[in-house]
Amino acid sequence: MADADILKRELKDKKEIFERYMEDWVGSRPEGVPPRMWDAMVYSLKVGGKRLRPVLCMAAAELLGGRSDLVLPMALALEMVHTASLIHDDLPAMDDDVLRRGQPTNHVVYGEALAILAGDALLCQAFELPLTELPSEIPRGNVVKAVAHFARSIGPGGICGGQVLDMESEGSEEECSSPTEISTLKTAALIRTSLITGAILSGGSAEDLEALESYGLELGVAFQIADDILDVKGDQEELGKSLGKDEAHGKRTFVSDLGMEGAMRRLKERTERAISSLDRFGESSAFLRELALYLEHRTR
Repeated sequence: MADADILKRELKDKKEIFERYMEDWVGSRPEGVPPRMWDAMVYSLKVGGKRLRPVLCMAAAELLGGRSDLVLPMALALEMVHTASLIHDDLPAMDDDVLRRGQPTNHVVYGEALAILAGDALLCQAFELPLTELPSEIPRGNVVKAVAHFARSIGPGGICGGQVLDMESEGSEEECSSPTEISTLKTAALIRTSLITGAILSGGSAEDLEALESYGLELGVAFQIADDILDVKGDQEELGKSLGKDEAHGKRTFVSDLGMEGAMRRLKERTERAISSLDRFGESSAFLRELALYLEHRTR
């Protein structure tokens, strides 16, 4: 079987394991949670997606000799934060988008106020879940360390800060942050912490974490470059979201800075650097290596 076929099978397997765990969680509304709020939270969680961040968490755990099923609460927490960031990113005050993952965005279905609260609720649940549901086989010190890293990745030095830089670049004639600076925070931060949290929970060494930190940074920036390329030349139906909005909003992107050919060259460079970061792991990192190549050539 070709490497690409093996990768797709492993991706499918990991995604299905995660989806089953998530379905169990969303299938029972906690006591005291208003039904409509729960519906709004669950709507955006279940509407689909690549589940890349949970898969990376599971893969990093396995790479370091751990069990992927043990880190599923952390994997779901990562997907909750990613989903919350999309809900908020789509709001009229942000990107004002009406389509996400091929479905109407949360505020279109539930209204702006409830969409904001649903995103906030997912963020809160994302901290409660790993602290209460990660199994006792994982040392409590590792849990605290992983959650602290997780918190940093979504705060002012992570996703929130990246969103601010992204908004400041919109239609600005003044000097603003580069696409690399923006994507390092807005996109790469959560991708990086997906790997690091899985590694910490499986007892990874400082050297292991450093290598995965580098891989996650390069993969995250490469992922954003691919997104910028697809925003120009992708298929809207396949991608499941509105295209051409970056250019319409005057945003600074890799394509606007480098041109299409330059962006594609930069994508290849960052992918190669991501793969090189895994050298210390040898053949055991085959899944992550192939994943980087797969994402480089993705169409959605």
